[in-house]
Amino acid sequence: MHKKPSESGWYIDERCTNCDVARQLAPDLVGEADGRSVLLRQPRNPAETARLGAAAHACPTRSIRPPSHRLDASSDPYPMALDDTGAVYFCGHNSPHTAGANSYLLRRPDGTLMMVDTPRWGPALAARCAQLGPVTDVLLTHRDHAAHGRRYADRFGARLWIHEGDLEAAPDADRILRGTEPADIAEGVSAHPVPGHTRGSVLYLADDRYCFSGDSFYWSRTTADLEVAHSVTWYSIEEQAASLARTAGRLRFEWVLPGHGDRRRLPADAMARRLRDLASRVGELRPRPIDFAAVRW
Repeated sequence: MHKKPSESGWYIDERCTNCDVARQLAPDLVGEADGRSVLLRQPRNPAETARLGAAAHACPTRSIRPPSHRLDASSDPYPMALDDTGAVYFCGHNSPHTAGANSYLLRRPDGTLMMVDTPRWGPALAARCAQLGPVTDVLLTHRDHAAHGRRYADRFGARLWIHEGDLEAAPDADRILRGTEPADIAEGVSAHPVPGHTRGSVLYLADDRYCFSGDSFYWSRTTADLEVAHSVTWYSIEEQAASLARTAGRLRFEWVLPGHGDRRRLPADAMARRLRDLASRVGELRPRPIDFAAVRW
């Protein structure tokens, strides 16, 4: 159940929009009921408190609240390395203007970074990102995640990228991807247009290891597999099927890093097999009405 601010302990308020980010970060502490995140129990040790704090700082509606009712800025862990290599950071601070989407920083071998999609705008977060190294590019996967792109690009002195199919969302982009063929962004980084979720959806592949899939596919904890958000396809599920069929054989990666839905690392061969299977399944889907509640997180 949802705790009210008058009660002791951590609580989740009624503003929750069921974006799933808190359950990605603290699945043992935050669950889902009636289309909304719920607190399963109070944290029992500092490590669990830190995980719940990370979820709170990522929550786009700031619905996860500590006993004091106010988040302590000193506990903000973002940007947060996803593993001990320091190659990819999760930005946290998911924005209500990007439907609560995840965003990432990708470190390159020369020490520069690229931002993939955008967190909530904040000068303090931007400064901490810049402390990790120069950010050269802001890569937008599609129109829904473009809200803060120009602001972050200008703060970093970076190039802003988007596909022509979604150019309306970032008409002042510095680099425009076109067509459906892959394009090189930088050494080891390529863009793969995958129209379907939106007309201009793109995924970015880095070092045959990291796939920033936007909203084109994600890892579902419910099915323990790669999935598409069939019920939230704004452009065309048939086009998405064609995109996956065309692209699946070209992609090799270990990490799927989506805008919505969970992250997952598997051996590259296993991931490739699952992606081919997904392409086959999506080919059998047909259009359906938009229904956010039907997404299988």
